[in-house]
Amino acid sequence: MGEQLSPDEKFQLITRNLQEVLGEERLKEILKERELKVYWGTATTGKPHVAYFVPMSKIADFLKAGCEVTILFADLHAYLDNMKAPWELLELRVQYYEQIIKAMLESIGVPLDKLKFVKGTDYQLSREYTLDVYRLSSMVTEHDAKKAGAEVVKQVEHPLLSGLLYPGLQALDEEYLKVDAQFGGVDQRKIFTLAEKYLPSLGYTKRIHMMNPMVPGLTGGKMSSSEEESKIDLLDKNQEVKKKLKRAFCEPGNVENNGVLSFVKHVLFPLHSEFIIKRDPKWGGDKVYTDYEEVDKDFAAEQIHPGDLKASVELALNKLLDPIRKKFETPELKKLTASAYPEPSKNKGGAKGNPKQTVDEEEVIPSRLDIRVGKVISVEKHPDADSLYLEKIDMRGIESQAMLLCASIEGEPRKVEPLDPPEGSAPGDRVYVEGYESGKPDDELKPKKKVFEKLQVDLKISGKCVAQWKEQNLMTKLGHITCKTLTGGNIS
Repeated sequence: MGEQLSPDEKFQLITRNLQEVLGEERLKEILKERELKVYWGTATTGKPHVAYFVPMSKIADFLKAGCEVTILFADLHAYLDNMKAPWELLELRVQYYEQIIKAMLESIGVPLDKLKFVKGTDYQLSREYTLDVYRLSSMVTEHDAKKAGAEVVKQVEHPLLSGLLYPGLQALDEEYLKVDAQFGGVDQRKIFTLAEKYLPSLGYTKRIHMMNPMVPGLTGGKMSSSEEESKIDLLDKNQEVKKKLKRAFCEPGNVENNGVLSFVKHVLFPLHSEFIIKRDPKWGGDKVYTDYEEVDKDFAAEQIHPGDLKASVELALNKLLDPIRKKFETPELKKLTASAYPEPSKNKGGAKGNPKQTVDEEEVIPSRLDIRVGKVISVEKHPDADSLYLEKIDMRGIESQAMLLCASIEGEPRKVEPLDPPEGSAPGDRVYVEGYESGKPDDELKPKKKVFEKLQVDLKISGKCVAQWKEQNLMTKLGHITCKTLTGGNIS
């Protein structure tokens, strides 16, 4: 692969759809002399989802350009990142990632014999690597380490030392994998710049860094393994794909933070060089696009209906997922999936009349609530009472049982303040309780079960004005939920 391409053609193929490249001139120099050696790493934490097709399609580009590509299953990183992968599950998670990533690559026609697969702990526990970790830790400041991991490592109020080691290990991987370049999402930019700053101090070469843009999730924010409704799992059934796409944020004419459109741009077009909008003949019939900019332009002009876009993406996505789902129907891979990602333990006693009911269904835990950031658009005085009511809340097109959570302190008069999301939040961002971010919210809160009412008893404002449930912080991916002044208040 790549033998018939000129250095300039290889450069264009390697860099297409990337948001940024650090070291472009060095990249061009290498391509004039030999093939580029590049690696992409993934921490083996939550289940990979459809956004992983974005780096997979770039890996296909790298191979077409003749690159030597290494895929790193970063198991040690998964543990260091606030123990997202328990130690006893590390090996099982690596096996799952290897099988699912290979199935993804096969589904888009990438030859596996052209790739090298490496597990992090195969070399990261060696004497040489460990000594380099110590050498690096004597140079990197706590400030630089924390700043480098800010968008990648899970941010908590009292960070563990392991999260500060994470960026340095990722920098060292470039040297120990003997590559010219590292490829990743633009959220890793600060880790890449840390590597460029400190590797030369150890006597190692500064590498090239290539960055994909971050693809929005179905709710408009980042697609995340820990936010169930923001992603489509690679093993989701057809009906689940339909359901999630139906609920996806896809406002008519809005091309910003549109996860459905982004999937067309960063996955479907690079793979197929075209995209077909399927629609009823009375609405103009099918239309074939060979240029993404035309899709973007037509959607912005409302020439493409969100329903038609979603239906067309659903069809194309299921074609990619079908061979993956089929591969994972084997007893061996079903067992691996269940072992790597065990379900919550069963309730041995069971509910009366239903011995198969699980703890997950009956236990009242915060992950059962689908709490979102909303933007208050208008407030009106209630016509029949001495109070205000909200006339409209923007939830970015997400179907939700909307209510406004406020902090309050009883007294005369009763004091009430709305809760504030962290700066930079957008309508639709999910709010979760720290430690309960990975659960799936109930599709509907049944009034008789009083799930919210039972949880609300323990919703309080801390002495530092942080919203909490049983002293665990309420937060979004950007930080804590707070109020202005009502310390010790209740949340309702």
